[in-house]
Amino acid sequence: MEALKTMINDMFHKDCSSCTNEEIYTALLTYTKEALEEKGYHNGKKKIYYISAEFLIGKLLSNNLINLGIYDQVADYLKENGKSLAEIEEVEPEPSLGNGGLGRLAACFLDSIATLGLPGEGIGLNYHLGLFKQVFKDRLQNETPNPWITNNTWLTPTDVTYTVPFHGFELESKMYDIAVAGYQNKAIHLHLFDIDIADESMVHDGIAFNKKDVLHNLTLFLYPDDSDDDGRKLRIYQQYFMVSNAAQLILDEAVAKGCNLHDLADYAVVQINDTHPSMIIPEFIRLLTAKGIDFEEASDIVAKVCAYTNHTILAEALEKWPMSYLEEVVPHLVPIIKQLDEKVKRKYPQESVAIIDSNNLVHMAHMDIHYGYSINGVATLHTEILKNSELKQFYDIYPEKFNNKTNGITFRRWLMYCNHPLTELITSLIGDGFKKNAFELEKLLAYKDDQEVLNKILSIKTDAKKVCKDFILSNTGVEIDENSIFDIQIKRLHEYKRQQLNALYIIYKYLEIKGGKKPEKPVTFIFGAKAAPAYVIAKDIIHLLLTLQDLIKNDPDVAPYMKVVMVENYNVSAAEKLIPACDISEQISLASKEASGTGNMKFMLNGAVTLGTMDGANVEISDLVGEDNLYIFGQSSEQVIQHYEKADYNSKAIYEGNADIKKYVDFIVSDQVLALGHEENLRRLHNELVNKDWFMTLLDLEDYIKVKNQALADYTDREKWAKKMLVNIAKAGFFSSDRTIEQYNEDIWHLTK
Repeated sequence: MEALKTMINDMFHKDCSSCTNEEIYTALLTYTKEALEEKGYHNGKKKIYYISAEFLIGKLLSNNLINLGIYDQVADYLKENGKSLAEIEEVEPEPSLGNGGLGRLAACFLDSIATLGLPGEGIGLNYHLGLFKQVFKDRLQNETPNPWITNNTWLTPTDVTYTVPFHGFELESKMYDIAVAGYQNKAIHLHLFDIDIADESMVHDGIAFNKKDVLHNLTLFLYPDDSDDDGRKLRIYQQYFMVSNAAQLILDEAVAKGCNLHDLADYAVVQINDTHPSMIIPEFIRLLTAKGIDFEEASDIVAKVCAYTNHTILAEALEKWPMSYLEEVVPHLVPIIKQLDEKVKRKYPQESVAIIDSNNLVHMAHMDIHYGYSINGVATLHTEILKNSELKQFYDIYPEKFNNKTNGITFRRWLMYCNHPLTELITSLIGDGFKKNAFELEKLLAYKDDQEVLNKILSIKTDAKKVCKDFILSNTGVEIDENSIFDIQIKRLHEYKRQQLNALYIIYKYLEIKGGKKPEKPVTFIFGAKAAPAYVIAKDIIHLLLTLQDLIKNDPDVAPYMKVVMVENYNVSAAEKLIPACDISEQISLASKEASGTGNMKFMLNGAVTLGTMDGANVEISDLVGEDNLYIFGQSSEQVIQHYEKADYNSKAIYEGNADIKKYVDFIVSDQVLALGHEENLRRLHNELVNKDWFMTLLDLEDYIKVKNQALADYTDREKWAKKMLVNIAKAGFFSSDRTIEQYNEDIWHLTK
């Protein structure tokens, strides 16, 4: 640590012990960036370009120190000087570059690409104000800007710039880099494109701004409000800016290595993540034809370079843009898209596979499938649903293109960093091979009946709950009991993820306690979620949860037995506190709707037990741990799909035909809830559940209550529960993103290390 000691002295002219946490953070930032530069970067003839609208990378200091192999030395050096690395970590602003699972997955994938020594880069946009900062006021979500770019930042400016053409004007880009460290390996780059004239001062009244002023707003926000035409067009501006820069960079790098453009597929593979980067296909063709390659060959070249990952079957993520929008924003792409569509229609005349439909809507996913060489889902069930129903018309044409790549998480962040005590216990039992080969966690099964080990696992969980308790108190002002059961649901707020189902259970439990039936063990229900600013019902669900939080906190009959807390501005840093503390992991999406989930993997790795539907990667978790080590409820994906096909689900019939369910739903608009909450929000949510309930909350409610009660009862047998925890940890190795990326490379990318 002599180099760090010298750096601190040179920068601040004093010893480490005399420095502020802010000064030490600044020095560590510089020290770590220099260490990454010394390690060097992966390169190779062929490179993977992972293009994504979001990268939820989280704070980077400690993750980089771990991957560089110097975390413990730095922590010890600081401790010797009376400083705490944990406190210094709090100085770091969290990059506001992502929203939920898609962005966090992209971050994990970059970590694994670097760790495995593969040549690759991430490409996205440098959002100044991120998604938004969530602020609770009057039990309602309010959105405010979330600035994160400071003078001391992981962003490194480069001299790479490109000209991006739009209708009537051009924008000059500037590329910034963030180094992504591989574990005990070299690094790769996350390239983020920006404009110098982005104007944060134009934002007012929360996150309102002039959406028409693209020259100054282009890189302000991730997913700007698309509830009006200007917002939707702004998303097209953002997406094209991202892919035009990406395409120009990719061609430049390939040519610099000797590519003659005709052989581009030997130098580059592009992974298109959801449909946000889809315009890279016509943009590549535009650039190639401008260099003298004819359209037919250009489209064939691109079809050998691009691969498409479908991350969801939700219609909102399978973007369809009116041709009129594209004509207004990127008119130079319109003739290319029309030619691509005509080429498809000559061979496949059915409208269900057309790129441009009869309503003049451009189906971005259809373009990706026709002009990409690989289409993958992200969990076994999800891929089967794509092949058998959602994208069946394409599977019938291109069966050889479809494949599955079950998602994964990086164990460096989601175990080694966020749960040091558990990592140390595992290392003491089975060595440290699991840090590079996560399948070695299975060796823990040898300790399934070892009482001493089981007790240590329980003790580590209790300590994590104490840390979480302090975080919850500082974040929400609610005091929780670390000896209660921590039941946690943290993920994007969306009706298909069914936070409203959990809320109805809470109402059931509240009424049960009020009726005199006290639980054997207190329960703390913890939520963390942001709702899209224009997603009214999602914001109503947040309002209900915050109202229940206060109702229960202030009820002396109930507060000793249950608490509800909703974390404000849930992000990666919050997840790092919550996940190690979780007892019951809520994965309760409507079967068939969650493509994979990755929170479920993080929870099981840290010894939580899954309560969920047979949806997404829950299916694979169930296969791995066995039915005794998780809790499954609800209708199957096949049953749900049939309900949609027959249009026979009737929430009102369930509501009117089941007195208990009616009682729980009506509690939302009861006098005591209305006395705290806003009538407009609560009645709208009540009406939604009774008359629509598109994601079938009421259908699964009875079974959810029954199975959740069983989980809570089983928790009281501590030895039995500890065995479930150990099995979940031991079987989590399959969900390493290293395994996922190895499979991407073997089956799709074909890179050499």
